[in-house]
Amino acid sequence: MADIAEAGSIDQIKQYIDVMINNEQYGIDISYIDNIIRMQRITRVPKAQEYFPGVINLRGEIIPVMSLRRRFGFEDDVFTPKTRILILKPEPQASIGFIVDEVREVITLKEEEIDRVVTSEDKNTYITGIGKHTKGLISVLNVAAVLQEKEKGE
Repeated sequence: MADIAEAGSIDQIKQYIDVMINNEQYGIDISYIDNIIRMQRITRVPKAQEYFPGVINLRGEIIPVMSLRRRFGFEDDVFTPKTRILILKPEPQASIGFIVDEVREVITLKEEEIDRVVTSEDKNTYITGIGKHTKGLISVLNVAAVLQEKEKGE
């Protein structure tokens, strides 16, 4: 019986990439992450949303890149040696890059260590919960909401 209880608790543990955006900690579900690369030249795309600075060429694949700072309404990106582009694969055929200020570490959070956020405000829909970790509070990113287009209501 003890084995069954232990197996059940394993399902409720998730790993997140701990990143910094505008001096705040965010956790991105590691299952979305395909690659983490250093900042590189971004080619602008005319008439793209303001939070899409452009595209990059990664090993022959053209990948759109999103500025999470701009998407969240923060000040423009400041590129430093710690700036990274996270390559996410939310769908098997599609990749997207997220610009983050810094990638810190992979963290593990249990389901009970995350307080769910319930709100109707648009900016908060980017966050599914607040995780309690030894290094502080981490906002758990709702990747689907970040990628969802909301231009019609804005």
